[in-house]
Amino acid sequence: MTNLPPPAEELRFLDAELRQLDVRRATLLRRRAWLVHTLQATAARQPALGPGTAPVGPPAGTGAAARRPEATAPGVQNVLLVLGGVLLTIAAIAFTLVSWGHLGIAGRALVLGALTVGALGAPVALLRRGLRSTAEAVAALGTALTVLDAYALHEVAFPGTDGAGYTATASAVLAALWAVYGVRLGLRHPLPLAVATAHLPLLLGAIAVGAGPYTLTAVSLATAAGGAAVALRAALLPVRIVAVTGALGTGAAGVLSAGWLCWSASGPGPAARAAALLLVAAALALVAGRFVPRPEISVGAAFAAGLCVVAGAGGVLRVTVPGEWTVPGCLACAIALLATERTRLHHPLRQGLVRASAAVQGFAVLWTLPLVAGCVLGPAVRGAGAWSGTPRDFRDAVFAGLPRPPYAGTAPLVLAVVAAVLVVAGHRTARRPAVTVAAPVLGWAAALVLPVVLQLPYAAGLMAHAVVVAAALFFAVRLGRADKRPSPPSLTALLLALVTSVGLALVSLASEPATIAVLGTLTVLFAAAGLRPGPAPFAAPAALCHATALACAIGASAGRPPHHTALLVLVVPAVAALIASRTGGSRTGGSRTGGSRTGGSRATVPVEVAGAAAGLLALALAAPEPPMLALVLSLCGAVAAATALRPERRAAGWAAAALFLLATWVRLAAWDVAAPEAYTLPVTGPALIVGLLRRRRDAAVSSWTAYGSGLAVTLVPSLLAAWDDQHWLRPLALGVAALAVTLAGARHRLQAPLVLGPGVLALVALHELTPYLAQVVGALPRWAPPAVAGLVLLVLGATYEQRLRDARRLREALGRLG
Repeated sequence: MTNLPPPAEELRFLDAELRQLDVRRATLLRRRAWLVHTLQATAARQPALGPGTAPVGPPAGTGAAARRPEATAPGVQNVLLVLGGVLLTIAAIAFTLVSWGHLGIAGRALVLGALTVGALGAPVALLRRGLRSTAEAVAALGTALTVLDAYALHEVAFPGTDGAGYTATASAVLAALWAVYGVRLGLRHPLPLAVATAHLPLLLGAIAVGAGPYTLTAVSLATAAGGAAVALRAALLPVRIVAVTGALGTGAAGVLSAGWLCWSASGPGPAARAAALLLVAAALALVAGRFVPRPEISVGAAFAAGLCVVAGAGGVLRVTVPGEWTVPGCLACAIALLATERTRLHHPLRQGLVRASAAVQGFAVLWTLPLVAGCVLGPAVRGAGAWSGTPRDFRDAVFAGLPRPPYAGTAPLVLAVVAAVLVVAGHRTARRPAVTVAAPVLGWAAALVLPVVLQLPYAAGLMAHAVVVAAALFFAVRLGRADKRPSPPSLTALLLALVTSVGLALVSLASEPATIAVLGTLTVLFAAAGLRPGPAPFAAPAALCHATALACAIGASAGRPPHHTALLVLVVPAVAALIASRTGGSRTGGSRTGGSRTGGSRATVPVEVAGAAAGLLALALAAPEPPMLALVLSLCGAVAAATALRPERRAAGWAAAALFLLATWVRLAAWDVAAPEAYTLPVTGPALIVGLLRRRRDAAVSSWTAYGSGLAVTLVPSLLAAWDDQHWLRPLALGVAALAVTLAGARHRLQAPLVLGPGVLALVALHELTPYLAQVVGALPRWAPPAVAGLVLLVLGATYEQRLRDARRLREALGRLG
């Protein structure tokens, strides 16, 4: 019986055999690839084979691809036929233009007629034999000869005829002949050539009769209509391409010409005629777009039609109404195009008209952009001349140093109308979020420029902009989302309120009472909005910023110097710290206590940043007066210390300590205190206390970390001062302090006091004994210093030799052990 192995053993054996087969197969495939590559390289280097010589190549079955010709037979045939036709055409042109005068009239007619008839008749026989490509080439030569025939006929029979008129007639006749010829024989090139030539007769005929610009424009549009009709009806692709190209070219020329005539007309009559041409172009575009099978082309045609309608209406309005009403008139026409959305017009056409209306509305908004930009940026110029006097009206206050845009009287109407259209259309569009942002921006722009356009009195203009700020804040609060985070419309309203408030504050700088009233109003408005969680991260810092400006304005109005105004500005950091303490807290706590706590925690950091900025401004105002600067630094330190009482703001304690220390130093400098201990001891005392408390909490903290910096801050500057001090009091006090530090370090076995204390004590002692040492050195003989140096060197050498001898003895002892 056969001894079968266990299944596991047999499986292992089969896996091993399969791996060996894979390795062998990979080796054979690599060898085969190398052989194929070698044979192909040999065949490429082999010269042309003589007759009877067998070619060397890869063996059958190797899979090497045979060489393929680089050009196909039909391609070679077409190249030869085209080249032949071109050469014959060039020869015919040369014969006609150069050798024409050597023959009589009969001979010339006979030659050209014979060549033309032969070239046009030969394709009939060639088509019967199935040589279509050759027939196309010969027919192309025949069509070229017909052009030469027309030229020759003009030179012989009609030499005095107008060139434009004769060319128009000849092109019409040739287009008809080529179309009939191509249809009867079924050739490809005569029909596109006939369509391209058919675009010339009307234009050339109009030029021949001396037509005016309106007639030429109408002829261009008529030619474009014919080309569009051919493009829609033609079945061959080349004919459609030529017809579409010609229709677009002549149509674009006609539309541009009509638009130029309409917008450059000097009276209603010429403008109306040009507008009628634009309406004709629009009708042609709509008709063509209705029957085009591709929707995107229909949309483009309707878009162009809508622009033509608006351009025509705008050109007529330009010469019939005041200049500032031209853009509103165009806008009204564009809005009227939106009515097609509810008609039964083809959907792509409706879509194109709506896009044209949107484009015109966009252009109208761009027209108002200079006025809006001036209203936003103009107040920055007024800020350079604060309290220079109340302007005549609000427009003079805004455009104090900027040019005023012309025809800006209807800009608010344009902005308001576009905003209303967006609001109405926002319910039916898929881009509703974008519409809900764009509409408030346009409405805000309309309200912003309205006081400037109406030239309201200065106070009325300020009140109007204040109302804009209040309305924006109101909508920001009302449009907030349920999760207390600002939605895009709410955020947009907040940003608009901020921008308007900055401009309003700058405009109010023209008058002292207006500045205080406006800044107070803005502070109250933003503070009220900051009570809600949604706008709080933006409104609360803005309220603090306006309050800071209000404090500066009140100080300047009271005639107080800047360092006194700094005390008033410090109220803002104190209020900011109070607000942050009420709204601060972790996210967890916010979610536990309600949404308001969460929204407040998001406003904590912006409020603290605004308060810190106000504190820096107070320091800058108080910097010229050191006593006041010390007081301001102390008050800032108190605010920072109060902030450090909050668990999440413990790090503010370091800032408070630094501010208190700076306040102390500034006060000492103001008192002309020169002793360094007065500046260093206020640092050393708190530093040692902090180090002591830290070592009590954590015994692993080293003495250098706990006490090193605190001791060095006082000992090192005092040592440097004592080294140049000629009196005995400072060295004595420093020596006593160093001795106390040394004893304390020895009592508690601390390294830092044991290093710093003895070091300072030794240097103080050396400083005190320096005069006596100098006397001793002067009393010694001159040989004593070299003798002492030599003795020291001898001791060092003996010690070094002793160490080497001990090392040698140890090495010998270890050798004996081995």
